[in-house]
Amino acid sequence: MTHAPSDLVGRTVGPYDLERLLGQGGFAWVFVGRELDGTPVAVKILKPRYAGDLQFESRFRNEAETAAQLRHPNIIHIHFVARSGNYVYFAMDLCADSLGARIQREGPLPEPDIVRLAAGVARGLEFAHQQGVIHRDLKPDNILIHSDGSPVISDFGIARVVSGYVASTGVNMTIGTPQYLSPEQAQGRLVDPRADFYALGVTLYKAATGEPPFTSTDWFELARMHVEDPPASLRKKRPALSKRFERVVMKCLAKHPDDRYRDAAELLADLAAVDGTTRSRLLERWRRWWSG
Repeated sequence: MTHAPSDLVGRTVGPYDLERLLGQGGFAWVFVGRELDGTPVAVKILKPRYAGDLQFESRFRNEAETAAQLRHPNIIHIHFVARSGNYVYFAMDLCADSLGARIQREGPLPEPDIVRLAAGVARGLEFAHQQGVIHRDLKPDNILIHSDGSPVISDFGIARVVSGYVASTGVNMTIGTPQYLSPEQAQGRLVDPRADFYALGVTLYKAATGEPPFTSTDWFELARMHVEDPPASLRKKRPALSKRFERVVMKCLAKHPDDRYRDAAELLADLAAVDGTTRSRLLERWRRWWSG
């Protein structure tokens, strides 16, 4: 069994020929693979140290199978979950890009682009929440982008796998991504769908400014910031942003869940209002330019 992702390139796992390493996280490697008919897919393979842990593997497969049942245009389509020899894997649609990669390439994004991406993510969250599924680790790297520009959410359930595993074994593992944790997660309290809106707020803040609202190399200090510190004004960092957009982001970032959006439908309504205002501003600028 390999312990380096490079050893898997050029090999076949299940029905997939692995062509190249696409990326990796704390628990898995992701490869570009090919179906038997040549269709490209992304293949996520659990790292050997976790694939060899039967309890972790069981939780991982259960959550992946739950995520595979979430069929929505803004949620990644997981083809199936399986074990092949020593490898535990699932195959999913291959996306051309991710929000994290785009921010890294381009820096802060135009407000209309952020709003359109946010609306797609909110629609995906709305569907998942209606099925009783909370993401728990939403961030730019988990928002993939299709070639047509539409966003899809990936990695549903991974944070739940880790939290359940930690609770049952006592193994020390990081749950979620510190920069995107809601205050209730930072305090170890129970979460509901509004934790996903907080993480979306952090994501939108980073997309708009190029950096998250809170940064620290110390995990405990970062957790304290999420719980206690107000985020700096978006428009002070980037004055061109609209007041309506700033209000949406700041509502997502409210410390108490009751002060955030109640559900994705409410968030989508505000995003639609921001989009309408932005279109009106652009049209007015075009009219002024045209009239000389």
